[in-house]
Amino acid sequence: MKLQRILFVCTGNTCRSPMAEAILKNKNIDAIEVKSAGIYAVNGSEASAHAKQVTASKGIFPMHRSSQLTNEVVNWADLILTMTSTHKMAIQDQYPQSIIKVCTLKEYIGNTPSNHDVVDPYGGSLALYEKTYHELEELIDQAIKRLTSLKNPD
Repeated sequence: MKLQRILFVCTGNTCRSPMAEAILKNKNIDAIEVKSAGIYAVNGSEASAHAKQVTASKGIFPMHRSSQLTNEVVNWADLILTMTSTHKMAIQDQYPQSIIKVCTLKEYIGNTPSNHDVVDPYGGSLALYEKTYHELEELIDQAIKRLTSLKNPD
């Protein structure tokens, strides 16, 4: 099975994309490498306190430091999954070479709602972070099914 490099992108790389990265890494899938970045991230920030608390409650203890989206990491990725349509458009505008490999996480799994965005819990309650975590976990489980079906067509 060919190695698949997946990049999750959000705004600051302290809430949604680090949680998504932690969830997918925790699945321990050999053929998948995963990173996260933020369009407006400040390099080196820790994940938000609530994001760390929610992942820890699931037995996941990522040592996350935020990183800004760069040309290098865009080129590294085989697939870029964004948290919002706005993130997707910003990446496609700034990194035209990425157009064919970037989509929202919800688009990737074939979800066709009018809103392709994962809610940003930034500044919200622990309950909002828990809700976002569960949404991400469900979306990532569906994304894994799609990835494995693409790798092993029947």
